[in-house]
Amino acid sequence: MTDKPLHPAAAIGFDTGAATYVAGRPDYPDDALSWLIEDLGLGAGRVAVDLGAGSGKFIPWLRRTGANVIAVEPVAGMRDELRRAFPALDVREGRAQALPLMPETADAIVCAQAFHWFATREALAEIRRVLVLGGRLGLIWNVRDETVPWVAELTRLIAPFEGDAPRYASGNWRAVFPAEGFTPLTERAFPHAHVGPPERVIVDRVLSTSFIAALPATARANVASEVRKLIAATPDLAGREMVAFPYVTRAYGCRRTG
Repeated sequence: MTDKPLHPAAAIGFDTGAATYVAGRPDYPDDALSWLIEDLGLGAGRVAVDLGAGSGKFIPWLRRTGANVIAVEPVAGMRDELRRAFPALDVREGRAQALPLMPETADAIVCAQAFHWFATREALAEIRRVLVLGGRLGLIWNVRDETVPWVAELTRLIAPFEGDAPRYASGNWRAVFPAEGFTPLTERAFPHAHVGPPERVIVDRVLSTSFIAALPATARANVASEVRKLIAATPDLAGREMVAFPYVTRAYGCRRTG
């Protein structure tokens, strides 16, 4: 099995920007809990793996199902945030291509804001190895709602820095499906919003983007300045203490077959 290095945007951006990620990223809608229970079959006594767990944004939703949760995360800075936020959590260093788990030990493996980083047939084969027969793979993303003009403008502002960093929006992650040993993907979508001060829910959100967090300090500061100018120029945002950043939460699932 090959051990392909982490993409630099993830290795550098998520390590150095872990604290900003915690502040700027939205949580998930309550609909995500029903998805975990109804679509992924999680509940008391089940084992759920949060693969690419990051700072642990999705951990509370997994815990609310009653399942036993294991977090797998390759980036040291993110593992530090995980252990700080959830001292009793089982946190393991590992990657999708080489999971630190025995065969057929997980009832569900969930990738929150993460699968596009490791969407390969090799990773899916490893996920299948760890899932029990009939176990579920769940993929979930909070996606910016670009039907809102200022959100679309925000995307245009940061797009020049994207480079070759894997993104959900590219749709490239879909190329590995349909996958051998899994049923076809199902999809659900839930409206969502991140409400808070604009500096946190907009500026910090942009700065937590992997390829922005990986920029040199001066370049990051320039991006932050442009985002603040956009806020000041947008009537729905300017001068407001609290704003709502609109998202659509998209959730996908499939089941391991024999």
